[in-house]
Amino acid sequence: MASKNVETYRGVHGAFNRRDFDAVVKEFAPSITYTDRARDLVIRTPQEFKDTFLTGWDQAFSDARVTEAQYIDGGDTVIALFVGRGKQDGPLGPFQASGKEMATPFCELLRFDGSGRVIGGEIYYDQVTMLTQLGHMPVPAQV
Repeated sequence: MASKNVETYRGVHGAFNRRDFDAVVKEFAPSITYTDRARDLVIRTPQEFKDTFLTGWDQAFSDARVTEAQYIDGGDTVIALFVGRGKQDGPLGPFQASGKEMATPFCELLRFDGSGRVIGGEIYYDQVTMLTQLGHMPVPAQV
């Protein structure tokens, strides 16, 4: 049986897939430290997580979804391995919508306090793979 923290995490991903961003941050503590390692972006509050992180992904991929998620329970830290999927139908940083699909592996972890609230986390993904799939850069030469 999955722990409460794993179930909370599944709920976060389910809410993201439904675009219920209020439900995503419902279990977040008032102050967090969440880092998007690929973009060197640090987020400090649930509102910033909604306004900057979630809305940014939604604007670039209105159908973005977490798929094939696997959760590794480490108690107060839970790791999720998943495939992020979506069609780029909006701007992604400096890149205009390509209309192409991405299916990129992600590794994300959330940290929980003793009350089961999210106090932070990190996300890792390969921007080169994502940008290549979207047609924004050539496939790197094989070595």
